[in-house]
Amino acid sequence: MTRVLLTGASGFIATHILDVLLSRGHSVRLTVRFADKAEKLISAHPEHAHLIDYTIVPDIAAPGAFDEAVKSSPPFEAVLHTASPFHFNVKDTKKDLLDPAIQGTVGILQAIKKYAPEVKRVVITSSFAAIVDSAKGIATGHCYTEKDWNPVTEEQAYNDAGTGYRASKTLAEKAAWKFVEDEKPNFSIAAINPPLVFGPVKKYMADLDKINTSNEKFRNMLRGEMKEKLAPSGGYVWVDVRDVALAHVEAMEREEAGGKRFFLVEGSYFSNQQIADIIVKNFPEYKNLFPEQKEPNGGFTEGVYTVDNTVSREVLGIKYHDFETCVVDIVKSLKEMGM
Repeated sequence: MTRVLLTGASGFIATHILDVLLSRGHSVRLTVRFADKAEKLISAHPEHAHLIDYTIVPDIAAPGAFDEAVKSSPPFEAVLHTASPFHFNVKDTKKDLLDPAIQGTVGILQAIKKYAPEVKRVVITSSFAAIVDSAKGIATGHCYTEKDWNPVTEEQAYNDAGTGYRASKTLAEKAAWKFVEDEKPNFSIAAINPPLVFGPVKKYMADLDKINTSNEKFRNMLRGEMKEKLAPSGGYVWVDVRDVALAHVEAMEREEAGGKRFFLVEGSYFSNQQIADIIVKNFPEYKNLFPEQKEPNGGFTEGVYTVDNTVSREVLGIKYHDFETCVVDIVKSLKEMGM
């Protein structure tokens, strides 16, 4: 058993990470902004309730935000830092995106170094946003790997919400690697870099109006919002949330994962037309929610960059869920929520 701190515990990815941690017998402290979120998580795992406690961190960007959270007896041996904003409802790029991502990440590393010297591994939820160079568009002929870095600057972050989000993830991850290089703490870090994360929604953590950003398209389809025409797919590559969750725990447990980035990506492309076809095939009762006219080329864009997930498979042992399984499980979870 390892004593683990899981930040941002009510988030989409973190709720699945908690499942993996508890299934392996780890003792977990959750950080949340509001107590009711933690209570819901504990209530959802009655057989493991004795392994869970929590602390409130109302503002992860505040100085010393994690100072008390990282103190534990018995002490923490690992920290999984998932707390960071992913949304485009931005009024103030610095306050809403940059500060929580960057200050939240550096702040927790500072707190661990100062107050939790027994921690040996910190796993940070980064993003494909910190890898992809959006200025290159579909980047025909390029294969993205962990070696790629988004060249976005803080100045460019203020251009629009999308750039602001990508900058927040890039600058936060760079700040983490710089911290380890400069401060030489007792711990090593690993970064998990997924693209769009799809997968089943936890009924006890969300309602249909507040599901995670990347899953909104599925809800919108089942509400009939794409009956006349499918919306743009909004991305090219994807990964199942359960694979991202497992990767966090494997990166925590495996010694050889320290000091590495992991591009968590299934490897195939997706399109909204493909999603529609899978839904109609498996849930024919929804057939009338989609246009009769199919998108040309299955909704796929020609000439898109390729991706390489070799490192995640070889170092972490990830075996990726296929897209049809992922879509079917999402729809089942939405039906459970009353869709």
